[in-house]
Amino acid sequence: MGIDVDDLGADRTDDHADEDAALDAYSRIVSRTAESLLPSVASLRLRGRGGRGEGAGSAVVLTPDGYLLTSAHVVSGAEGDTAALADGREAPFVVIGTDPLADLAVVRTELRDLPAAPLGDADRLRVGQLVVAIGSPLGFSGSVSAGVVSALGRSLPTRDGTTVRFIDNVIQTDAALHPGNSGGALATGSGRVVGVNTAVVGPMIGQGLGLAVPINGVTRRIVGTLLRGERVRRAHLGIAGGSRPLPPRVADRVASTQGVEVSAVEQGSPAARAGLRPGDVIVSLDGAAIPDVGTLQRLLGEDAIGRPAALRIARDGVPRTLTVVPAELRSTRRR
Repeated sequence: MGIDVDDLGADRTDDHADEDAALDAYSRIVSRTAESLLPSVASLRLRGRGGRGEGAGSAVVLTPDGYLLTSAHVVSGAEGDTAALADGREAPFVVIGTDPLADLAVVRTELRDLPAAPLGDADRLRVGQLVVAIGSPLGFSGSVSAGVVSALGRSLPTRDGTTVRFIDNVIQTDAALHPGNSGGALATGSGRVVGVNTAVVGPMIGQGLGLAVPINGVTRRIVGTLLRGERVRRAHLGIAGGSRPLPPRVADRVASTQGVEVSAVEQGSPAARAGLRPGDVIVSLDGAAIPDVGTLQRLLGEDAIGRPAALRIARDGVPRTLTVVPAELRSTRRR
């Protein structure tokens, strides 16, 4: 059988034309998002206590009068701190407050007339949606990477030095993130910031996976509290996990079709004391259904601290009820 090379070439040309058109549209979205948000993302230069060691991070402009949003682990234990903007302005900053459980912090500079970044709602994100990460990886300001939302609604452990932290309800993306991206913006193609990049590779996270703390109703309340210089009070269990559907036979026994599967339990945490194990699936807390990590996060408010609660789980397909006493994870603030 003969092969018509001209026909093959024509087919490839058509395919390439379609690919080029798609690439151009993709590039336009990423470029437009970068241009709109680069002025609103600052580079943080940090010096450790006693003048030993230096670090770098990023921050997102919250208000025109100098308030910036960043990651709590970025500013932990730092002194001699400076924020630099894309327009060349720079100034020292002070930490107004941090919430380590959410890995969020608010800092303030003396700079004014800053371009505040527009905030979106991460609860409206979809898996596969285009996102753009903007920050200062490896100390280079104004860096941009793009990818898609890989997963939503997970609670994952990340490592900060020798400490393992559990961050709730994270956004997982394949946009390239590196040290220094932490505290920077994760934005949609419409240019709205829907997450704060945490960019810390942890013991259970593979290379090539980026994490961001979502901007939603819960985190907006946290940020509001930090802006007022107040301490965030919230309960926690000390687990990592993610949503999963339940097999029909198990769903019938626990009267729920979905729960939160525990992937890790923090040593000495309320969950550990209650006897929770990796592989357990949490289905309710005091009778309230828990289909995802976000719901669990909302239920663990200030009024849950120190109050015994009935934790309904499925273990190896068998329903069980444990008693858990959520504890407070203390945030800090300084001026």
